[in-house]
Amino acid sequence: MKDAFGLPQSLLVLGGTSEIALATARRLVARRTRTVWLAGRPSPALESAAAGLRALGADVRTVAFDALDPGSHETVLGKVFAEGDIDLVLLAFGVLGDQAHDECDPAAAVRVAQTNYTGAVSAGLVCARALQAQGHGSLVVLSSVAGERARRSNFIYGSSKAGLDAFAQGLGDALHGTGVHVMVVRPGFVRTRMTAGLTEAPLATTPEAVAAAVELGLRRRSETVWVPGVLRAVMSALRHVPRGLFRRLPV
Repeated sequence: MKDAFGLPQSLLVLGGTSEIALATARRLVARRTRTVWLAGRPSPALESAAAGLRALGADVRTVAFDALDPGSHETVLGKVFAEGDIDLVLLAFGVLGDQAHDECDPAAAVRVAQTNYTGAVSAGLVCARALQAQGHGSLVVLSSVAGERARRSNFIYGSSKAGLDAFAQGLGDALHGTGVHVMVVRPGFVRTRMTAGLTEAPLATTPEAVAAAVELGLRRRSETVWVPGVLRAVMSALRHVPRGLFRRLPV
């Protein structure tokens, strides 16, 4: 069960090699979390991530999970919940894609959408039902400011995150009053392997900063978290810029 500050004893990470998710897991293990499930495609990276958390004192188990195989989600994730209550599910998987390439390769674009949106809808609903059945828990969904308004430079990725964000908000409304808390996290540009080599956007942040914001959001039982917080005002302004002018902005 969670402590008086809303922090979990048990954590399920969907996207077990995500740098943001692992930074969050390390932070939570340092506070209170003792049981961690890392769900992802079997790989040396997943095992290395598990070993790193074990070194911090957590009981860590890995589970084979593929966002692109929604038909397996109920069985795979059901086995995790059958082992005991999960206080926090962190939905952290996703791909950036290559905008220039994906515009010319519809199959590649669809893969981005299927991973970031379709896979998340499936896994999110499976976990939400399990959390509701146990009567408590939080689902934290890593969205992105890219979903606030589609930009020419990454509209395929941005549109998938827009769908994910809307889904998570609606799921949070559907679960209100059930004991299950849904929190949407909207980071800006985060310095990770996924963004390596890209031109850094203003207000760039780190996985550790996102992790700190997630912890604070859990303590406050926030429904939406922006990282950094100033992006809330920035994106509110950009959302209302006339389209003709928006097209000319260097975004």
